[in-house]
Amino acid sequence: MSNQHCDAFPAEGRQRVVIAQLLPEVDCGRFAAKRIIGDLVTIEADIFADGHDAIAAVLRYRHAREETWHETPFTLTVNDRWHAQFAVNELGIYEYTAVAWIDRFQTWVRDLRKRLDARQDVSVDLLIGAELIDTIARQAPEPDATTLRAYAATLRTGPAAAEAAFDPQLHALMRQHDPRAFATSYPRVLRLVVDRTRARFSTWYELFPRSWSPEPGRHGTLRDVAERAIPYIAGMGFDVLYLPPIHPIGHTFRKGRNNTLTAGPDDPGSPWAIGGPEGGHDAIHPQLGTLADFQYLLKRAREHGIEIALDLAFQCSPDHPYVREHPEWFRHRPDGTIQYAENPPKKYQDIYPFDFESPAWRNLWAELRRVVCFWIEQGVRIFRVDNPHTKAFPFWEWLIAEIKNTYPDVIFLSEAFTRPKVMYHLAKLGFSQSYTYFAWRNTKWELESYFTELTQTPVREYFRPNLWPNTPDILTEYLQLGGRPAFLTRLVLAATLGANYGIYGPAFELCENQPLAPGSEEYLNSEKYEIRHWQLDAPQSLAPIIARVNRIRRENPALQQDWTLRFHPTTNDQLIAYTKTTDDRSNIILTVVNLDPHYTQSGWVTLPLEDLAIPHDQPYQVHDLLSDARYLWHGPTNYVELNPQVMPAHIFLLRRRIRREHDFEYYA
Repeated sequence: MSNQHCDAFPAEGRQRVVIAQLLPEVDCGRFAAKRIIGDLVTIEADIFADGHDAIAAVLRYRHAREETWHETPFTLTVNDRWHAQFAVNELGIYEYTAVAWIDRFQTWVRDLRKRLDARQDVSVDLLIGAELIDTIARQAPEPDATTLRAYAATLRTGPAAAEAAFDPQLHALMRQHDPRAFATSYPRVLRLVVDRTRARFSTWYELFPRSWSPEPGRHGTLRDVAERAIPYIAGMGFDVLYLPPIHPIGHTFRKGRNNTLTAGPDDPGSPWAIGGPEGGHDAIHPQLGTLADFQYLLKRAREHGIEIALDLAFQCSPDHPYVREHPEWFRHRPDGTIQYAENPPKKYQDIYPFDFESPAWRNLWAELRRVVCFWIEQGVRIFRVDNPHTKAFPFWEWLIAEIKNTYPDVIFLSEAFTRPKVMYHLAKLGFSQSYTYFAWRNTKWELESYFTELTQTPVREYFRPNLWPNTPDILTEYLQLGGRPAFLTRLVLAATLGANYGIYGPAFELCENQPLAPGSEEYLNSEKYEIRHWQLDAPQSLAPIIARVNRIRRENPALQQDWTLRFHPTTNDQLIAYTKTTDDRSNIILTVVNLDPHYTQSGWVTLPLEDLAIPHDQPYQVHDLLSDARYLWHGPTNYVELNPQVMPAHIFLLRRRIRREHDFEYYA
C-alpha cells in the first residue's frame, strides 16, 4: 500500500473527547452573553468520547483583567450534557471555555468497583491501578509524590487492600496532578458582559423638563425638575428619570406645534433638533439652566434614589456648531446643501444626520465618544440612545466597548423600533437594554408568543427588554380607544412581564389619549413641539396605583428578573395568566389580567402546582397585592373575574399553608 498520503495525518489524533454546544454562546462566540454582578452563571456543554472511558472536564474562567484562569469541574447531568457554575463578582468582561480529557484513573476505579461487586478476582486490576498511581507520582512534587507511592504500594499487597483505591485523599491527589493527556480544548474562548443590577431591574420615567414650571406659560428649568418632578416621581417609585435632549435647539426649519412646518415666534422646537449658537451636544439649553443646575439636579435625584438618564441623539440641527466647523461629517447634495433626515414621504428639514461613511469617520467617532465621556464625567451613567439603527453598527460596537472598558457601570438603552433581527443585532453589539414591540402586542396570543421568545429562547442571553406602553412618539390605538382601564392594563402588563419598564409621563398617568388624527399614533398637542402644563393632582391620575405597582415590584424579587416567566392556561382568551418566581420558589407572583378594557371577563386559571412547590392536597392563599384581598384556593384550577372599570388585573402573592392551630390557618 502506498504511503504517499501519510503527511495528511492530523497534528494530534489521540484527542478522543468531543466538546460541543458550549452555552451560553452567541453567534459562535462573536458576541458576548450578558449577566448581572452577583450572578451564579451556569455553563453547559455536550461532552463525550468514543468507547466507555470516564471523562473529566473543567470549566476555565477569568475576568478579562486577570492573567491566570480559574477552574471548576463540570458535572454530568443527563445524556452527555454537562454543567458547571461560576460566580461573577466584578463588573466588566469575563472569559470562559472548557477542557476535557479521558480520565484513566477514574475509569479504572469505576471498573474496579464493578468487579468487586461481582466478586471477581481483582489481583491484576490492582497492579494496573498501582502502575497508574506510580506514573502520576513521578510527575508530582513532594510530599504528594511520597503519598502516592504509598498508595501504589498498598494496592500491590493484594485484594485485601482494594478499598484503598476509593480513598478520597487518593482521588484528590490524582485529580490535582492528572497530566490531562491528549486533552481537548473548546475551540473558542467565549465572553460574558457583567453589568450592575439596574441593567436587569429598573423603573423608568420620561419627562420634558421645559414642561415642569410651576407657573403656566413659563419655560421649565432643570431646577424645576429638581424641586418639583423629583419628589413626584420618587413618590411613585421610579428609580430612573430619562430626559429627552437638554441641549440648545436650532431655529432653522424649526417645527411648530403638532409638527407643522412653520414655527411661531414662541414655539420652542423639537429637542431632537440639537444645536445652536449656544452650543451643541455638550451644552445645555440656556432656558433650562446651566451645568451647575444640572449638577444640582443630579444631587437631588441621588437623594431620592433616582438616576438621571440622558438622551444620546447623534444628529444636528442646521445651526449646530458641527455644521460650520466640520461640514465633512455630513452628506452633501449636488446643489451643495446638506442632506437632511428623511423617511419618505416624511421630511425632517430641522435635522441633519451624520455621514458615517465620511472619509473623516475616525474624527467623527472620536468626537462622539468625547461627548459621551463629557456627560459621564458630569455624573451620568445611563444613556437612552435615539434611533441607533440609523447609525453604523461598527460604530456602536466600538463606542460601547470603549466606554465600558473605562466605565463598566454605564448602561445603554437602545431605542430602535425596527425589524427584529436589527434590534437583536444592536443588543449583541453591546446595548444593555432594548425597547421592544410590547406597545403593539395586545392579544393573549401575541403577548404569550412574544414574551416566550424573549425569555425562554437563546435571545435572552443578549437581549434585555425594557417595556414602554407609551412614548412621546407612540400613542397606540389600544390606549386611544380603551380609556383609563386600558392604561391600567398596560401598566400592570409592563410592570410584571418585564423587570425593566418605563412610562412617558405625565401623559401616561393622566391617561392622555387624543391622537393628532384618526389612524395616527402621534399625540394631539404633542409635547415634542410645545410646552405643556400638567395638572399633576388631577382626580383621574393613576399616580397612586403606579406607586403601588412599583412598590410591589420592589418588595417581590420574583418580579426583578425575566427568565422565570411562565404562562398558564385560562378558559377565556381575554384573560392572560402568568407567574414569576425566585429560583427557590420562596417568592411566587401570579398575575392575571383582563385584556378587554371595556367589559368584565371571567374564567378558570390552571396552575402547575408541582412546579410551584405547592402541595396538591393542601389549600393555598392568593393575596392580591393591588387590592389587599385574600382568597383561599384549592387545587390547580380556580375561578377569576375582573371588571376593568374597577381594576383589570390581579397581582397575586401565592402563600403556602405552613401550619394549622385551632381554627386558624397560617400561610407564608
